[in-house]
Amino acid sequence: MLRVAVVGSGPSGCYTAQSLVQLDSEVYVDVLDRLPCPYGLVRYGVAPDHEKIKSLQGSLRAVLEHDRVRFLGGVQVGPGGVPAARLRELYHAVVYCVGAATDRHLGIPGEDLPGSWSATEFVSWYSAHPDSPRFAAPSGPGEAAAVDGFLRGARSAVVIGVGNVAVDVARMLARGAAELAPTDMPQAALTALAASGVTDIHVVGRRGPSQARFTTKELRELGTLPGTDVTLDPGELALDPGYTDPAALPAAQRRNVEVLRGWAGTSPAGAPRRIRLRFFLRPVELLAERGRVGAVRFERTVPDGRGGVTGTGRCEDVEAQLVLRSVGYRGVALEGLPFDPDSGTVPNLAGRVLREGVVVPGAYVAGWIKRGPTGVIGTNRPCAKETVLSLLEDAPVLARQDVPGDPLAVLRAEGAEPVEWSGWQAIERAEAELGASLGRGVVKLPDWEALLTAARAATA
Repeated sequence: MLRVAVVGSGPSGCYTAQSLVQLDSEVYVDVLDRLPCPYGLVRYGVAPDHEKIKSLQGSLRAVLEHDRVRFLGGVQVGPGGVPAARLRELYHAVVYCVGAATDRHLGIPGEDLPGSWSATEFVSWYSAHPDSPRFAAPSGPGEAAAVDGFLRGARSAVVIGVGNVAVDVARMLARGAAELAPTDMPQAALTALAASGVTDIHVVGRRGPSQARFTTKELRELGTLPGTDVTLDPGELALDPGYTDPAALPAAQRRNVEVLRGWAGTSPAGAPRRIRLRFFLRPVELLAERGRVGAVRFERTVPDGRGGVTGTGRCEDVEAQLVLRSVGYRGVALEGLPFDPDSGTVPNLAGRVLREGVVVPGAYVAGWIKRGPTGVIGTNRPCAKETVLSLLEDAPVLARQDVPGDPLAVLRAEGAEPVEWSGWQAIERAEAELGASLGRGVVKLPDWEALLTAARAATA
């Protein structure tokens, strides 16, 4: 019998657990997560209006309900929790599936001004991530009591980046209360977005439309939003040779360009909100107005003929009381493991952790911390399987280690208070009850206290 700890219960963690129990009938898996809730970015990163993608929770749930898989939420691995070295003593192997826990910065003046946020922070807020900070109350009686700190006083928003997360946050800013109410969005975020005064949303990329990273499905969705015009600058589009002649582009980019070409030939209908897709603009500074963000200064770029862009020295200021940067995720160093700061990943060979080129016995990685923040949710499945095959190849040596009969008993004896599957089910019931009380469907509990109170009710 082999006992394996999988750290992280998002898609990569669940697919790792699934491969382990499918490929070896003698493996028992504990899936540990810092949060009391499973599913990682499927719960806390997928936009609440994307029910089809969120329905993946059903397949992940089946993994965590397997009779040789156990979910242990609320367990911090590393500083302030279970030391990584101790965890390694309790299990024959540990697989880290912790994703990319932070976001990239722009590195420009004014980036830290009030009103400037990462898209990750904004997503965490409307997804009810318990680490999302609560924001201050309105500053005066003239403001709607529900308007959140992200949105207070904002008329124009700039989203920097042209990937799926950028499209998600733009769409959430443009949606109305009637469209958001059926989602599991927390009530405070729903009320704040419904009261928002944002009418102009600029989604800006430093390169051209043929190099944008959003998927065509996400892009098309912008054109279906009620009460919202999508506008483009034909002059910016024409700078991109791939836009002028998309025939040689890969299929995904060609479809994106075809959608944009269709929109470029239409006139705005005078809708109350506008999403403006902008290209070949590189942010160089966030400009202050009365102590907050008031505008973003962009430098015009042009293609350099090698797939990149070069600056022209010509600048343009775009009004913005809200700036959301969406320029990528980044992994962070983990206690006791080597780390490559350039790639934001743990050095590895087919999932085996490497320290200075030498395999670290019993330590493995899968998902974004293994390969970087690339691909879609399904990309994690073959990535996890590769790691599991490496682990099972090492199993004869790993199995020689003496480990406790039940690591959970040891964890509890040493002060951990894991949220088991029954606790998660109690959280689900509490969220259904909250939604019913608000006349909605399921509504997420937005903070640690509420989540842990619900989970402990199951134990009581």
